[in-house]
Amino acid sequence: MKAIVKLCYIMVLSSMTLVSLAARAEIEKTVAPCDTGSCVYLWPKLPQIKGWHQDKNQSFNSGISAWAPNGHSFVTADVVIYAIATYKPTVPETKNLVNFIAADTSRFIISDPTISINEVSELVTGDGQKLRSFTFLPESKGSWEVVSYGEEGNYYLTFVLSARSKEGFEKAQAAYHQLIAGYRAKSRQTSSQNKTALNLRNPS
Repeated sequence: MKAIVKLCYIMVLSSMTLVSLAARAEIEKTVAPCDTGSCVYLWPKLPQIKGWHQDKNQSFNSGISAWAPNGHSFVTADVVIYAIATYKPTVPETKNLVNFIAADTSRFIISDPTISINEVSELVTGDGQKLRSFTFLPESKGSWEVVSYGEEGNYYLTFVLSARSKEGFEKAQAAYHQLIAGYRAKSRQTSSQNKTALNLRNPS
């Protein structure tokens, strides 16, 4: 499985700072106890899809949005999906998305020089953003993966499908595409939310 780096921010932030952290991207933010005190966990907000669930325990353990098929945990499943929001100021040496992708693919090559990396068709989010996507296929043993990259405001976004078998990899493609297609940089307002906003702008 693609190496996962735990992304956790020590809670020394004001509520206003938390709002600014999530601005311009649909990022879930949760404050929870951690080894260093209280941490803010950030990850892309993904839609619910049939047959899958977010494994909250693993999400907090790894600082990602970790998904597994129903009936399985993220750790035990043959195939998983996860999404990462990397706050740009935490990687100041990365100047743009191209650099971010290059650094990420380099980590794959270092861990497995025999891996086959190929750019495939872009996937499109609910906002119409086209995500550059790459397959990472093992020569013999290893994980079958596809990784899609994008950015929203102050974040680089990474969406990953990782399977222990070719069969699992192929079967989960539809779910992976559905999750990305349902991701939006900003949630659509409901009719009640629109009405509330209108009343605030035009008080009677």
